Amino acid sequence: MIGWIILGLVVVAAIYAVSIYNGLVKNRQMVEEGWSGIDVQLKRRTDLIPNLMETVKGYMSHERETLEAVTNARAAATGAANGSPEQRAAAEGQLSSALGRLLAIAESYPDLKANTTFLEFQSALQGVEDEIQMSRRYYNGATRNLNVMVESFPSNLVANNFGFQKAEYFELENEADRAVPSVKFN
Repeated sequence: MIGWIILGLVVVAAIYAVSIYNGLVKNRQMVEEGWSGIDVQLKRRTDLIPNLMETVKGYMSHERETLEAVTNARAAATGAANGSPEQRAAAEGQLSSALGRLLAIAESYPDLKANTTFLEFQSALQGVEDEIQMSRRYYNGATRNLNVMVESFPSNLVANNFGFQKAEYFELENEADRAVPSVKFN
């Protein structure tokens, strides 16, 4: 009789451990899915920038420093594409800041603000920025769920035995970089 009780407890514990393991796998997959979403949106943004820059160059020829800052920030963001979320966030924060300065300077060029190509790129950039923000929220939520399971008892016992690690949040360190570049329409 006691043997059956012990066997029953072992079976229940095994089923519970499998359930925890499956929850950890699910949360890890959600983090990877979230990161993939961020990666796609950041790539879309970096792909928009050269066309935006070509449109702007003709109007802002004496704003060379701003144009170079955007170009350099884009190169850094592209170079950080395979880095950790922290490295990627730093590079993307610099790019957001440079784009914000570019769009702010563009406000003082009435002909540029009236250019339909520029307006289309501005609109597309605003859409991508909104998508990046939503993707970041999803990723950080999935990261939070995984991290809670990795650190909470008893799931931390399963996580440690099977090599599950905490994921990094995708956060912008500089408060000024957290702001989405302001895109204004006339």
